[in-house]
Amino acid sequence: QLQLVESGGGLVQPGGSLRLSCAASGFRLDYYAVGWFRQAPGKEREGVSCISSTSGEANYADSVKGRFTISKDNAKNTVYLQMNSLEPEDTAVYYCAAAGRPCEDNDFDYWGRGTQVTVSS
Repeated sequence: QLQLVESGGGLVQPGGSLRLSCAASGFRLDYYAVGWFRQAPGKEREGVSCISSTSGEANYADSVKGRFTISKDNAKNTVYLQMNSLEPEDTAVYYCAAAGRPCEDNDFDYWGRGTQVTVSS
């Protein structure tokens, strides 16, 4: 069974940090670009970051540049999203997705079910 499972979400105070994980089973992430997306209540889903399958090159939404870092551990078949200096506006359900094509195509084959991130004092 091909699936992605996110973990690492939770409640954190403004200025705090979280690391999200996206673990794949049934396929190898080595050959896939992996993106992180988020959706806040009443808002459309937005792309947060994406890492390419080959070069490891990453891109970020302007709203998270300098605060979030995406990385991939091929040995663990897992992609991470390190989130620092969290703000209440970062509150959302975070999803990971894998694509057998470049990040720029924005066309993802597999999606996880999401993990909730809440930033609040």
